[in-house]
Amino acid sequence: MVTGETNSKRQISEECIINRLPGDVIERIFLRLPVSTLLRCAGVCKHWQDFIRDPYFVASHLQNAHRHALLFFPQGLVSGKPYPSEGILIDEAWSPSIYAVPVIGPDDFVFGSCNGLLGLYTKTSTIKIANFATGECMHIEKPDKNARGHHFSFYSFGFHPVTKEYKITHFLGDTEGRHRCKDNFSVIQVYTLGDEKWKDIPTPEALSLDTVRNSGVVNVDGTMYWLTEDKTASWQHAVMSFDLREESFAMIQLPAEREDHDDFGPRKFWIRDIDGKLCIVTAQTSRYDSRNLLGELQIWTLDNSVEQRWSQKHNVKNPPNYIPGPHFVHRDRILTQSYSSVGSCELIGENIEISFSMMAELLDIRPRRLYNMQSYICVKSLVCLDVYKKADIVRRQKQQVGWQLKKWEAWENELREVEKLRSNINKQEHDLSV
Repeated sequence: MVTGETNSKRQISEECIINRLPGDVIERIFLRLPVSTLLRCAGVCKHWQDFIRDPYFVASHLQNAHRHALLFFPQGLVSGKPYPSEGILIDEAWSPSIYAVPVIGPDDFVFGSCNGLLGLYTKTSTIKIANFATGECMHIEKPDKNARGHHFSFYSFGFHPVTKEYKITHFLGDTEGRHRCKDNFSVIQVYTLGDEKWKDIPTPEALSLDTVRNSGVVNVDGTMYWLTEDKTASWQHAVMSFDLREESFAMIQLPAEREDHDDFGPRKFWIRDIDGKLCIVTAQTSRYDSRNLLGELQIWTLDNSVEQRWSQKHNVKNPPNYIPGPHFVHRDRILTQSYSSVGSCELIGENIEISFSMMAELLDIRPRRLYNMQSYICVKSLVCLDVYKKADIVRRQKQQVGWQLKKWEAWENELREVEKLRSNINKQEHDLSV
């Protein structure tokens, strides 16, 4: 007969055997496991918890993490009906999942993705930094209100690989002084996770907020980049950079101008991150509708920031009219939004011609508004926020936010009815097949 004492001794013995495994063996096993499994493993014993929460292991697991595309659709009115914000994760098999990003609330706007952390804000509440894989969140007091209101391009979220610091930046529209103009900014507000307050960093000169809004912002290897107007340059634009470590500015000239087609309209520019490289995307527009892109979509990559050397990687004929950001290429495929769906198309080779037949539909987005999708490359990580939560600037979440607000009650009820109907249909189909 096996007694309780015998079982207890056996359990202790087995636990000791597991803990006696060499550390490198445990590490190799754990590095292959997804975040969801590792979170369960961390609850097995203190030894495993300490191992999985160790900063070195967290960084190693992050380096091996699979990259996903996160498609974000901001909340808004469609035919007079409110639709909540929604994040959809595209996995390795290009399958969409609408249940994979629960940290995004119905009123949230996304402004950045970094090492598995999302930067979010609402128009009336705090800034939220959230690990979308673990669900951990922290809420930070906003900086001074922007004269132009809130827009996801006016915030940015980055990480410096040397200092290991996470920083949120905010473009503050001019409201006073000699540069007073709501269309410009002369200050970037910076908050380092863990600090007690925001700080103001003056720009070398007044810069255009409209250009930031229209072309986007990216963070690459600890530096933030955006486009600014430069009337003396060949393309009348230049790249501004902000080093997150030194908190200093620099200007990078665009590649030499290429001849534009006389029958086409003005040229549009976007700044994007493709596979961890700073890229400029540009195309001419229609004379009659600036939303339509004509001719070739050129994609240039910055090869050397010191020498300001660029190389043209792709010429895309018949390009899509919408270039989502800050990442619009995932695993050598262009992501784009059409009238009713999100699709992807291969981006392989220097000269590419896109046709409708080449597009692979990922999901139907009706009745979402046209051309408002954002796309981010993100990973599932174990990055922990506890160390940053002691700062005075960190705030408690308000009691009535997100799905708790009455305006979303009808939406949730309708969603539950749809899920109930779908469940009943599946049950009936199963019963008929038996």
